Amino acid sequence: MAIAETTSITMMGLSDIIRCSLLVTVCLSPVAHDHLQRTSDQEPRRDGRFAVIIEGVGGEPVYTQRFRNWTHAMIDVLGGELAFAEDHIFYLTASPTETVTANTARATAAEVRSTFERLNTMVEPGDLIFVFLVGHGSFDGQQAKFNLSGPDLTAEDFDRLLDALPTDNVILVNAASASGAFIKPLSQPGRIVITATRSGYERNATRFAEFFIQAFKKEQADTDKNQRVSLLEAFTYATRMTAEWYERRGTLATEHALLDDNGDHVGHRGALEGDGLLARTTYLDARPLAQAVDDPILQQLLDQRERLERAIEALKARKTEMSPTAYEAQLEKLLVRLARVNQSIKARQKR
Repeated sequence: MAIAETTSITMMGLSDIIRCSLLVTVCLSPVAHDHLQRTSDQEPRRDGRFAVIIEGVGGEPVYTQRFRNWTHAMIDVLGGELAFAEDHIFYLTASPTETVTANTARATAAEVRSTFERLNTMVEPGDLIFVFLVGHGSFDGQQAKFNLSGPDLTAEDFDRLLDALPTDNVILVNAASASGAFIKPLSQPGRIVITATRSGYERNATRFAEFFIQAFKKEQADTDKNQRVSLLEAFTYATRMTAEWYERRGTLATEHALLDDNGDHVGHRGALEGDGLLARTTYLDARPLAQAVDDPILQQLLDQRERLERAIEALKARKTEMSPTAYEAQLEKLLVRLARVNQSIKARQKR
């Protein structure tokens, strides 16, 4: 049967849209499946995940070593637990005395720009970009910067670099001091921004990066027990462990991490006021072994479902900014597409 039934769906309430979307699953044509079959036969599945790890200048030996340890630890996690391809990890370091990855360069403004230019030639729409900054930051009340060898890069500089990428699926974690001032310039719908501090005026060296990295290796960070650590779970774990680090030392906490993933230019300490919905369904890892499949067509369908679920969460985060008509129209389209993919998954799993 053709899928003409879907065109008769009119503007309805949310519950009606969901019911209609579920009904669509019983009356789909095999066209999309045939397309996947041809695509799978022609090309192997590509890994569309890329990481840019930037180690800023330490200024003092203790910070130089600390920043290097943390960036190396992040790279180890990316190449290990998270199974990133080595040539998809870009490392910019203040002192490139050793080649840590296939793409290692000095952390200067020029090299950062060059790295993003290379990414533009490799990245496709829908790919995931993870940017991780470790170092010192500054804020003069007007402009936030990340400190590099030579000229620094501003939050606006990073925003332009991210905007030029052919994908909107971007995560930026700025674990530097004064990083909270990056939230407002970088905030966009569909983009996840995490900072170690709540403003540009928390200028002391931070500990957030250490615990954010740990989250991807600790079972207790996986609070929903789905064998994966989402960006929200990593943020929540790192925030809690950072607070405990200060408590154990009996000192006043000088950093308070923020997360923004709904594009409203305001960060929050957790899943509050619209933030956290997108981060809850965003993962850095490849599909874990428990969910991995040998069937390349089924794998593509599962990946499609994950992207659609992420798009739905991003849309929900923007609900208050949209008219009810526009919101329900976009939600309807996404739910119908999700229903089609779910039907194809069920059909494939029965083979």
